Amino acid sequence: MLAQLAEASGPAAAQAEDRPLALYGAGNLGRLARDYLKLVGRDFTLAVDRAAGRVAADPAWAGVRMMLPEAVPDDVKRTVRLAVSVVTTPYVPLEKALLADGFDDVVPFYDLAEHFRHLHPLSNGWFAAPLTTTDRGNTAAVLAGWADDVSRAHHLQFLAWRRLREEWTFAGAPVANDNRFFIQEVRSVLRDDEVFVDGGAHHGEVSEAFAAVVGGFRQIVAIEPDPASRARLVRKLNARFGDRAQAVVYDCALSDTEGEGRFHDGLDYASQLSATGGICVMRRRLDGLGLKPTVIKLHLEGEELPALKGAREVLLRQRPIVLATVYHNADGIWRTAQWLMETMPDYRMLFRTHSWCGTGAVIYAIPNERTRRA
Repeated sequence: MLAQLAEASGPAAAQAEDRPLALYGAGNLGRLARDYLKLVGRDFTLAVDRAAGRVAADPAWAGVRMMLPEAVPDDVKRTVRLAVSVVTTPYVPLEKALLADGFDDVVPFYDLAEHFRHLHPLSNGWFAAPLTTTDRGNTAAVLAGWADDVSRAHHLQFLAWRRLREEWTFAGAPVANDNRFFIQEVRSVLRDDEVFVDGGAHHGEVSEAFAAVVGGFRQIVAIEPDPASRARLVRKLNARFGDRAQAVVYDCALSDTEGEGRFHDGLDYASQLSATGGICVMRRRLDGLGLKPTVIKLHLEGEELPALKGAREVLLRQRPIVLATVYHNADGIWRTAQWLMETMPDYRMLFRTHSWCGTGAVIYAIPNERTRRA
């Protein structure tokens, strides 16, 4: 399978300017896609959703032409490029259904976004280049290093989409949309005295999920550099926990260096360190924050590997559980996993995908002493 992934030539990104655009899907990703297109100056003619009647009443979609797929006129179906903004269901069957409905041109939204990387740093749709001999050897070693066959299946599925835009599925290794960061292998070893570092905390959704899973805990340290997201985060955590030290918020960006860095803010959960950014934030190494985490979650839009390198001393000293996303850039092919496997001895390493189109991939690193005590 790895030879097939390494040697085949992959597809090109979808064109962005040669046809009118329409969006399919009005959920979280649909809203991001809508706002994204406005930011890059690319308008769309309508939005399509199988719950169009309900969605049209949502103030968030006010002023947008919203239609059921079957209600879209045939001449519109033949002329628009339909950007699918859904990753909670397999893409290939959905594309086939939309083509059968009469749409002539259907593409994943994230593929379309690759054309605008010079304006917007969103990079969830990246295409993996052909694997070099080095890539192939390192990827094979990482595949062998996973603790179970489910991880190998999910890693291969992830690679197949990134390299070939093919949707591989494996019996016994389903994509689980509802348990990102808190798979059973993690839940079963959590204690009631955890110190949870939420790197890339956004609005606090994962911090709240952590609190719900463990019941009791020692502290949540939420780290969010985007000003707008951080303001919502503070309000949410204060409402849940009060202004006690049980939940604290840091305003830095985790990385492997200290000092100011350009940051592209105002992009909701896609805000990130980027040369396209209009503000500067402080970059901090986790090693320099004086924390003693027992669980570290990193969702940093591609800065996960640098952040891990900036946390090396903490990782070796504290031996926390690590939950790190790997779908924002090519570090996810093998580099992040290899660094973790080589740096953190006596850990159980797992790989899981939690959504489709090559997104939602997370590495789980669980110290073996946790499993032995559970």
